[in-house]
Amino acid sequence: MDVRILDQRTPEERDRPFLPGAGKTWLLPFYDVFSGVAGVRALHERAVGLAGIEPRQAVVDVGCGTGNLSLAVLAAQPAARVTGLDPDADALRRAARKARRRGVDLTLVQGYADRIPAQDASLDHVVSSLALHHLDDDGRSAFARDALRALRPGGTVTIVDFGGPSSHVGGADHSTHGHGRGLAHVLRHLPRLRRARPAHDHVMSHDHGDGVIALLAAAGFDDVREVAHALRRFGRVTFVQATRPSS
Repeated sequence: MDVRILDQRTPEERDRPFLPGAGKTWLLPFYDVFSGVAGVRALHERAVGLAGIEPRQAVVDVGCGTGNLSLAVLAAQPAARVTGLDPDADALRRAARKARRRGVDLTLVQGYADRIPAQDASLDHVVSSLALHHLDDDGRSAFARDALRALRPGGTVTIVDFGGPSSHVGGADHSTHGHGRGLAHVLRHLPRLRRARPAHDHVMSHDHGDGVIALLAAAGFDDVREVAHALRRFGRVTFVQATRPSS
């Protein structure tokens, strides 16, 4: 078993702001509970199935947080070579502990979405779940360009994020029924809490969903499309996939 955390940040990036996965740093201990109540594991499993990852393929999970999507990849394809990327050191340490408990190999990198830890044209897959909406427009564009750089010709990017047609909070899929106003209620209102944060905080983009399709197309990806969607209490979730052109 090989689980390690690397720091690829430059000295200039040490104080670079980012929005934590749960919206607030103090919510991190509850993040996996929120995810479980909200049915996020099923979203990860569906994303992995859509990605079609094969043995020995190289995968980077951008905005991996506490490692749930990375671990879903390894559960489905234990022979994949997976790297999780996130700026949050505390979240990465949680991801490392979970990987060790599961006895899987996982590389975790502290860094940012606009600098994917891979050589040019070396990755088979870039995946990301519920992370891009944490970035501002410039950050999202930089991520798309770097994903194109890092993927081999024919490699794919698979993104799960909020939005798409008819996106709204309070979707019709009540897969988290039975939890009432508890953690599901808190999670359902996290987007509203994030929007209400002070003006000096890191900016979260509201142009997601359909915007992900335009984002990847503008970066130069081929065959960009929504391949699936799901409704959750916290809103509509879209699965967008694209391919790096072969030439």
